[in-house]
Amino acid sequence: MNMITPIDADAGHTVSPSPLRRWRKRHGAIALIAVVIAGGVGWKLIDQPQAQAAAAPIATVGISAPLSRSVTQWDDYVGRFAPSQTVEIRPRVSGAVTAIHFHDGDTVKAGQLLFTIDQRPFSAALAEARASTASARSALLLAQNDYSRVQRLTGDEAVSAAEVDSLRSRLQAAQAALAGAQARERQRALDVEFTQVRAPISGRVSDRRVDIGNLVSAGEGTGATLLTTVNKLDPIYFTFDASEALYLKSQRGKGEDGAVEVRLQDEADYKWKGRLDFTDNGLDPRSGTIRIRALFDNPGNFLTPGLFGNMRLANGGKANALLVPDEAIQSDQARKTVLVVGKDDAVAVKPVQLGPVVDGLRIIRSGLSPDDRVIVSNLQAAMPGVKVATRPDRITPAPAPVTPVDRAVPAAAQATFTR
Repeated sequence: MNMITPIDADAGHTVSPSPLRRWRKRHGAIALIAVVIAGGVGWKLIDQPQAQAAAAPIATVGISAPLSRSVTQWDDYVGRFAPSQTVEIRPRVSGAVTAIHFHDGDTVKAGQLLFTIDQRPFSAALAEARASTASARSALLLAQNDYSRVQRLTGDEAVSAAEVDSLRSRLQAAQAALAGAQARERQRALDVEFTQVRAPISGRVSDRRVDIGNLVSAGEGTGATLLTTVNKLDPIYFTFDASEALYLKSQRGKGEDGAVEVRLQDEADYKWKGRLDFTDNGLDPRSGTIRIRALFDNPGNFLTPGLFGNMRLANGGKANALLVPDEAIQSDQARKTVLVVGKDDAVAVKPVQLGPVVDGLRIIRSGLSPDDRVIVSNLQAAMPGVKVATRPDRITPAPAPVTPVDRAVPAAAQATFTR
């Protein structure tokens, strides 16, 4: 291979390149190659996030149409049971208690003997009254005979008009005396009857407040000695207070028959069925509530006065409703929204008006249509305006576990699927 060497113009002969120049050329080429490589690497690093972003997968969310079911909407109240009748047993005569004819807490029938008060003083008074009645009856008979005799006299045997008037007056006095004696006899007989204290109603009797041998006194009203009480438990009342708003809503929706349901604090279901029986004639101006009462059958007297319970009252009858999982509801300041997927697979926000929860599903009063594609799972991956991939999902009810009755919880609303 031929090589061209530089020529020295002054000397007229060729010279070879110096080692320094050869070193500079070689290292300059190496530096240029390094710059090119570094630039390529830098450009690749700068372009990597964009490439990664372009290659990132689209989020997948679960969608479902709102569940359409027939539901019954209820208003919730907290109240407690009360006897349909209650009577304080007090004596109507004074005396010593000689016998008690029941056990504490028994179920008694109307007319059943409960207490016996010493009858001897009243029996003696009755015997005296009967004797007075017999004496008055005898005097009346004599007066009747005397008056009848003078009425038969004629001619010379006639008596003066004054004597006739006297006999007639004595007859009338004897009749009045007999009536008074008979009234006293009936009173004494009542006193004897009142020595046997009987249950005026059927129900459950409380414990005895006095024992045998104690003296009890009669009196007016609460002035008499309290012996015991009897509560009528079948049927039984359930009383509660309703707010003005709930009262107005129930009044406007009075198409129902007043059916109500109650569950106790250890029950999962509203197993006690009753009906509205009474609404007070005005709201309490201090609390703004109105007293309402329902009536329940209570066979076996299982329900007892004082028990608290959760009651629900149908407020709108049966209606078709759209439901979504309660977890699908989002809050946007003061409004509630759900996320839906449009035809272009972009996420959109829809404001909705909520109803009560039924078995974990929230009733949507307005804002959704039956063909909306609601996001029900993987909501955290859905952003408004961003396109997503979709997969079908199902909306299924999930019955809530039983919770104890909370006496402090205000009235709320709920719903149940129509059976």
